[in-house]
Amino acid sequence: MIKINEIFYDIEGEGKNSGFLTLFIRVSGCNLRCKWCDTKYAYYKGKYRTFKYLINKIKNSPFKHINITGGEPLLYKKEIKKLIKLIKNKYITIETNGSIPIRDIKVNNISMDLKLPSSNEHKKMLFENLKYLKEKDQVKLVIGSKNDMIYAKKILKKYKTKAPIIVQPVYKKFSIEKIKKFILKNKLEWKLSIQLHKLKNY
Repeated sequence: MIKINEIFYDIEGEGKNSGFLTLFIRVSGCNLRCKWCDTKYAYYKGKYRTFKYLINKIKNSPFKHINITGGEPLLYKKEIKKLIKLIKNKYITIETNGSIPIRDIKVNNISMDLKLPSSNEHKKMLFENLKYLKEKDQVKLVIGSKNDMIYAKKILKKYKTKAPIIVQPVYKKFSIEKIKKFILKNKLEWKLSIQLHKLKNY
C-alpha cells in the first residue's frame, strides 16, 4: 500500500509534456522542506491505498498521461516500482526532488528537480543522479534569484546530463525576463517555461 494525498485530473503544467490532460497521483510525505513549496498540504495528510485501487484509477483514466508526484514518490520506492510494472499502455512520469537515487527507476519520463539555493534544500541533492537521466527525462530548475541561475549553471557544467533542462520562475516571485536574459547572455540550452496550471483565468 502507498499513502496517497490526492488523485485528480488537471493539465500538465510543467516541463516538456505541459498542456496534456493528465491523471495526477499525489503521494503523501516528503523528505525536504523547500522554502517555496506549494504543496505543503501533502507533507502528512493522506490515506493508504492498495495497488488494486490505484491501478483501477489509472486504467479508468481516459488520458494517456499519468503523473506520480508528491510529496516525494520515491520515499515509497519499492512500492512505486511494483506499481509501475503493473501499469500498461500509459505514459508515466515520476516527479522526484533529486535527493533520492533514481538509477533503478524505469518510466517514460523521470522529471527530476535540481534544488537551488533559494529553496534552502540545495545541499541535499544527489548530483550523481544527473548522469543516470536520459534524453527522454528532464531536469527541472525552479528559479527564485539570480544566484540560483549562477549556481545551476555551475552544477550542470560540472555534472553532465543527457536530459533537457527545463527552467521556470518561482510563481510570482521572479521574472521570466530575467531568466531569458541570463540564458541569452550565457548561451545556454535551457528551455524556459511557466506553470500553466496556475494560469486559471488566462
